[in-house]
Amino acid sequence: MADTSTAHDLVRLARWMDGEGLPGTGEIPQMSRLGGGSQNELYVVTRPGHRSIMRIPPPGADARRQDGLRRELTLLRALKGTDVPHGELVAGCPDPEVLGGPFYLMKEIDGWSPAGGAGWPAPYDALGANRAPLAFGLVEGAALLSRVDWEARGLTGFGRPDNFHDRQVDRWLAFLAGYQFRDLPGLDEASQWLRRSRPRQWKPGIMHGDYQFANVMFSNATPTTLAAVIDWEMTTIGDPLLDLGWALLAWGPEADDMTAARYLDLTGMPTRDELLQHYETISGRSTEDIDYYVVLARWKLGIVLEMSYARHAGGHGSPVLASFGPLVLELIRKAAELARSIPARSA
Repeated sequence: MADTSTAHDLVRLARWMDGEGLPGTGEIPQMSRLGGGSQNELYVVTRPGHRSIMRIPPPGADARRQDGLRRELTLLRALKGTDVPHGELVAGCPDPEVLGGPFYLMKEIDGWSPAGGAGWPAPYDALGANRAPLAFGLVEGAALLSRVDWEARGLTGFGRPDNFHDRQVDRWLAFLAGYQFRDLPGLDEASQWLRRSRPRQWKPGIMHGDYQFANVMFSNATPTTLAAVIDWEMTTIGDPLLDLGWALLAWGPEADDMTAARYLDLTGMPTRDELLQHYETISGRSTEDIDYYVVLARWKLGIVLEMSYARHAGGHGSPVLASFGPLVLELIRKAAELARSIPARSA
């Protein structure tokens, strides 16, 4: 679907909206393209009495991306009515007959995102600004998500939580083997440590899979609050504590020497211990093994990003992927350094 949809597209969309009982019955909607969205396109959809945000794969999207959006739709249906801040589902269509691919409509989120590399907006950009609500809000979202009763919400079969940690190292090393073209110092050391140091006890739950400042939105209030968790492409049923490890991947003081992975200024943020306590209070989960999750998050993200960097090194993909080269090396190096500093535990 192009930026300016054909009349036929809009007529079919109108009929579908009518069938869903959405306001403006019989009226042809208007669509305008929004920026944002890493894997899918965003549009504002309006007609009398109705305004929502459409999320849809781009033209020519392969089956994997379309299936990913269907998974998002399933997840958002499950989250509706929970206390997890998110773009609430209005209606969704998993089939291609209306617009050529699956899509869904969600309520518009009143807020802003730290994504985009522009840094914190005012007043959080000022030296000495109180940035605590940003960090506590980020951690709160992961904690609230971890509390959702995924089985009661109909998500049985949505992921494979059994033996989640037992599978991680072999799965992702096999993934890396498909495109690895250079040495990644620290990879073997971190891999072996992860094999030996799996958590003894953990409880499955919904896992966002890419939980970071770039994938949340904050309210326009001052002080701000978490408005929504967004971009659910990687969501599954796994260990929710990995989301917390992902969020704290570059947190100080241990990670103060990480420069490539820090796309936002973390000066003045709460300490890691304060954030761990906040998470435990809300989630009811222990963060005793948080270092394992941080090591796993760095190691896994490094492997995932190396695929994009390998494409760049082979002359394909956007020039922006060049920045992934040093980022991957930093992630793997810091995973190994943190692992080296912690006595290995038997599973």
